[in-house]
Amino acid sequence: VQLVESGGGMVQPGGSLRLSCAASGSTFSIYAMGWYRRPPGKQRELVATITRGRGTNYADSVKGRFTISRDNAKNTMYLQMNSLNPEDTAVYYCNAISPGGGNYWGQGTQVTVSS
Repeated sequence: VQLVESGGGMVQPGGSLRLSCAASGSTFSIYAMGWYRRPPGKQRELVATITRGRGTNYADSVKGRFTISRDNAKNTMYLQMNSLNPEDTAVYYCNAISPGGGNYWGQGTQVTVSS
């Protein structure tokens, strides 16, 4: 499966962005999906995940501000990010895990929160 992120950019503190992850292939609905990020100078970290059954999990740092969702008909996953702050600045990556254990990554999209 190929994953392509979009929707990144620069936004002021308190602003919002919506990231999208478009997946190729007809088996998107059976994949567990997630968003990860790599802040400048730091390791990649979990942001949020969503299961095949749309169960969700969030990092404590984004709970109440970010919402992960998926549209299986469009082979697309989303990350709605509200109340952004400078600590959210990072490259955001889309991840997919197949039932067989295949692990796939997108190329990443830059999100910069700055005044």
